[in-house]
Amino acid sequence: MAAPKENVSLLFKLYCLTVMTLVAATYTVALRYTRIAETELYFATTAVCITEVIKLFLSVGILAKETGSLGKLMTSLRENVLGSPKELLKLSVPSVVYAVQNNMAFLALSNLDAAVYQVTYQLKIPCTALCTVLMLNRSLSKLQWFSVFMLCGGVTLVQWKPAQVTKVQMEQNPWLGFGAIAIAVLCSGFAGVYFEKVLKSSDTSLWVRNIQMYLSGIVVTSVGVYISEGAQVLERGFFYGYTYYVGFVILLASVGGLYTSVVVKYTDNIMKGFSAAAAIVLSTVASVMLFGLQITVNFALGALLVCISIYLYGLP
Repeated sequence: MAAPKENVSLLFKLYCLTVMTLVAATYTVALRYTRIAETELYFATTAVCITEVIKLFLSVGILAKETGSLGKLMTSLRENVLGSPKELLKLSVPSVVYAVQNNMAFLALSNLDAAVYQVTYQLKIPCTALCTVLMLNRSLSKLQWFSVFMLCGGVTLVQWKPAQVTKVQMEQNPWLGFGAIAIAVLCSGFAGVYFEKVLKSSDTSLWVRNIQMYLSGIVVTSVGVYISEGAQVLERGFFYGYTYYVGFVILLASVGGLYTSVVVKYTDNIMKGFSAAAAIVLSTVASVMLFGLQITVNFALGALLVCISIYLYGLP
């Protein structure tokens, strides 16, 4: 997963694109399934917490391979983690924001169809663009800003008249779902640009940065479990409602988180744009087949505008 140099090969970029697309599409549909199909609904906050733990262990394993020996690994951890409280504090910022974002994703997918969620969530692109301009002092071309407004138009169509009722009958609150997505979008834009700024402002290993962030993330999400569902977790157990499907969702979230950091470090907007557009198509097709989603003209046109705008935004 790690690349030895900043100038990575085209093959590595294609590899990242393929994995990102499959993980994003599969995660959306699988998470949606676990929130509507399970009779004993698991605690979303515990799933987010476990995801942080898994990402931490995976990052330590990759750093061990990168350093080449146990001694060098321990030295790196001692110098960059235990001996750098300021760096841990710095990486706690995106940890808090990402924790909020992940919990909002669970809330949104409990109240919206997977395809509606996937398309609407692409508002993270104009939010990220704004954060990039403000935080990294970069400029965007007229074509990129045009694509941002096209994206907003597409998302508006999706929200104006979402896909019709599915075969799955459950109590949902679309406004709560869209509100959760709005918060997740803001979190995604800020945290992504903040993490990029931290990554590219020093030569510290990507996996050291991930370890610093995930340590903070475990603390933050553990507090989230206690505050949000502490009494219920104590009564029913931390792993209440867990099934193999829930485990699969957690695994997808863990892998997706690691690849997000790789993308921030090594790839460009074209790669991310194609990945996002492909994920929309795949998750929509899956929702039609699995959940009986009925696609309206407005939804289809909005999704098309979103895909086109994502492509235009990635053009040089």
